[in-house]
Amino acid sequence: MSQQDLPNAATKVLIVDDDPSLLRLLSIRLKAAGYDVESAANAKVALGTLQSFLPEVVISDLRMEGMDGMALFQQIRQQHPNMPVIIMTAHGTIPDAISATKQGVFSFLTKPFESQQLLDTVQQAILLQPSTNEDNADKDHWRANIISRSTVMASLLQQAKQVASSDFSLLIHSQSGTGKELLAKAIHLASSRKDKPFTAINCAAIPEQLLESELFGHTRGAFTGAAKDHVGLFQATDGGTLFLDEIGDMPLNFQVKLLRVLQEKEIRPVGSTQSIKVDVRIISATHKNLQQAIINNSFREDLYYRLNVVELELPPLAERREDIPLLVQYFLNQAVQRSNSPIKSLNVEAMELLIAAPWPGNIRQLQNVVEQSIALCSENVISEVVIKNALRDKTTQLPSFQQAREHFERDYLARLLKITAGNVSQAARIAQRNRTEFYKLLNRHHLIPESYREE
Repeated sequence: MSQQDLPNAATKVLIVDDDPSLLRLLSIRLKAAGYDVESAANAKVALGTLQSFLPEVVISDLRMEGMDGMALFQQIRQQHPNMPVIIMTAHGTIPDAISATKQGVFSFLTKPFESQQLLDTVQQAILLQPSTNEDNADKDHWRANIISRSTVMASLLQQAKQVASSDFSLLIHSQSGTGKELLAKAIHLASSRKDKPFTAINCAAIPEQLLESELFGHTRGAFTGAAKDHVGLFQATDGGTLFLDEIGDMPLNFQVKLLRVLQEKEIRPVGSTQSIKVDVRIISATHKNLQQAIINNSFREDLYYRLNVVELELPPLAERREDIPLLVQYFLNQAVQRSNSPIKSLNVEAMELLIAAPWPGNIRQLQNVVEQSIALCSENVISEVVIKNALRDKTTQLPSFQQAREHFERDYLARLLKITAGNVSQAARIAQRNRTEFYKLLNRHHLIPESYREE
């Protein structure tokens, strides 16, 4: 780690391990690198320390007496959904660590690990997460609504922050549903125009005959129905940022008028003979290939180069799958706040389905799937069956033979327990299995007879 990469003195790291010697060694390494370090000998102590210390990163051993690292992570996620947790694991528990990352753990370190690997992982966690420190939170306020910990998004946001300070026109290229408007708003908040208006308009959603009036305004009597003067979005956004979404769907005839406005920096309302000076930064976005549109004569080449001074490529959700657990938790929390419903979570299999899904509709589709799952699930834990129904993925509707057998066994055993009100001996007789074998089946499917017994 170079001198310029050293963390801010206020950067806080909490280490949790029931091995005193390892705890002391890690503390020494991190303090030497400039971090403010607190240590906890077990998960319960860590939860108490968390409230007062408020770390930016938590490093925890996976295997500990009492509450283990994953149970600690679940507790932390409920209180601080965006706080990165790094899990330390021995070689024999690598499959557990891989499962942990699917549930939202930031990363894992396999013992023994080098000091530099530890420092690099901690630094990456800090760089890719919204900070809990007040000074850094203020610094990162511009991107507060963008939920991500992926390296590809970190690189994009670094570019966005860099070009925000200039006044160049920007073109954001991405698939539908990736959050182009969120990125545009973030760039606006990182710019010197942040105290001025940010206005977004979808060029594909407004009929051609109304687009000129909407953007440039009109005077009273300019056309039938124009009962009074109307200020257009260019004038209303003066000094700020105008976001033109789906610019590739803008009518060809109107592209000439927009080009003139960008060149002259003035607009002329419909029906007026007077031009009005405007100072507006343009950020445009499209899911189309504009260079191909130029070849097809559906987009003007001169307008393209005027809009595309700097181009940012916003990755689809399939290229930032490590963000899915964070986004799912965010949508779950939002749903709870809106509906005042009980807190819900996903089981491991459900989260794995979401991480592996193709997501042609990107984040918008993910939000829809999560909200559908909440509406369709009567339990506090959302299962993979509910997720499959919400995904409507035809390729997952026919399970494998092993999956079908497991589902049948679980449903069959649960039904027996309901019929017998949790009486294992009676249920075993109905199933024509001895009591010992029946208990093994229940344990395999994590079914607890006591929960089926009537008061």
